[in-house]
Amino acid sequence: MPIKRMDNVLIVVDDLEATKAFFLELGLKVEGEAVVEGPAVGALIGLKDVKATLVTLRTPDGQGVELDKFHTPSAIRFGPEEAPVNALGMRRIMFAVEEIDAIVSRMLAHGAQLIGEMNYENTYRLAYIRGPEGIIVALAEQLSA
Repeated sequence: MPIKRMDNVLIVVDDLEATKAFFLELGLKVEGEAVVEGPAVGALIGLKDVKATLVTLRTPDGQGVELDKFHTPSAIRFGPEEAPVNALGMRRIMFAVEEIDAIVSRMLAHGAQLIGEMNYENTYRLAYIRGPEGIIVALAEQLSA
């Protein structure tokens, strides 16, 4: 099976520090913090002029939660079923996969919509797809070293 594991769950938040503190209190550990921006990020997630602060946390057994605070464009608190990636709340689930092209093709043939795709620093191929109920699934394939 091409899916290897679930990598992380994205939660878009308005108050990053309070939300991070909540998850730390639950027992997760900060794996990393970064600001991301630029055209490649925007193309991947289907937004323009993106700038966001990301905090990645891990459970003791390695499960991930990613918290995103969008500086631009501003987060949206309410919206339609097919809400954009910057809507507050849980927005996508990411899976580490093999054969990303075949998976994307198969999912598109079954009615998914491609939001965007990109290579990240020659280490990963990434693709965002939207499925039923507006659910966003991100796929990540590690590139050969």
